[in-house]
Amino acid sequence: MTITEPSPLTSLSALTDADLDSLLLIRHFEQKLLELFGAGKLNGTTHTCLGQEYVPVSLEPLLRQGDFLFSNHRGHGHYLARFADPAGLLAEITGREGAVCGGVGGSQHIFRDSYVSTGIQGESLPVAAGAALHFKRQGLPLLACAYIGDGTWGEGSVYEALNIARLWELPLLVVVENNGISQTTPNAVNMAGTVADRARAFDIEHHRVTTNDIPTIRAELEPRIARVREQRMPLVVEFDTVRLGPHSKGDDTRPAETVAAAQARDWYTACREADPERFAAHDRTQRELIDRVAADVLARPLAAGGTA
Repeated sequence: MTITEPSPLTSLSALTDADLDSLLLIRHFEQKLLELFGAGKLNGTTHTCLGQEYVPVSLEPLLRQGDFLFSNHRGHGHYLARFADPAGLLAEITGREGAVCGGVGGSQHIFRDSYVSTGIQGESLPVAAGAALHFKRQGLPLLACAYIGDGTWGEGSVYEALNIARLWELPLLVVVENNGISQTTPNAVNMAGTVADRARAFDIEHHRVTTNDIPTIRAELEPRIARVREQRMPLVVEFDTVRLGPHSKGDDTRPAETVAAAQARDWYTACREADPERFAAHDRTQRELIDRVAADVLARPLAAGGTA
């Protein structure tokens, strides 16, 4: 499977301060988690979205408050792009007071308003199809958005959900974060064909995003997502992206040159080099914010259901 290298995010000038802050909030939150794991201050596991932060940041303004968002095991960025709530999420992961779900959901299983995440591969798509069916039956201009990875295409539930979504003409948006590797297995040795071909088999529109430039992404996706709402037809959006970190905490089996190639495509480096002074100011602000959040949350008592 050939992956086209995304165009770099070459200009920082088109990014709003809010977008830049959201990107950096997610980046420093994920780095803080790895730091806390390394220090032995967290239990369980976690899967960071380092390198993929621009995906939910790009999509968030195109989604409405009532749209139901279904996240996955690598979903901290999805949550933070929507709610900007690092304290609640970190409290959940550490089982402290103020946790989003009382400290019982941990890193992967979060429920808040019209947002839910799950660690089970492919589980969200049938449920998202059900939510989309509800929106259609109620005549609501809303959609269900389900994030999956390239590895999730190995689950039969994906194909069952796509089949029903197309047959019943449901407002379902499937966002595929294709980082080229399923845990430790490269796509080239575990996926025959392409995501586009698999969507096409169900007569579902597919759009491939090959850039990490946020204004460009929004311009490409805004009319397509509008059609999902207005025509109530499913859409598969595939992001060619990168996973900078390991699958979870430290199990990175990729060759050094593969990791280096991923790092060369990092939006963080491109933004920093495009406007060092502006970037440094925002970077420092978000880094310090996450440091304060971590100190505050770790000083809290355990939540009633917490296990940290």
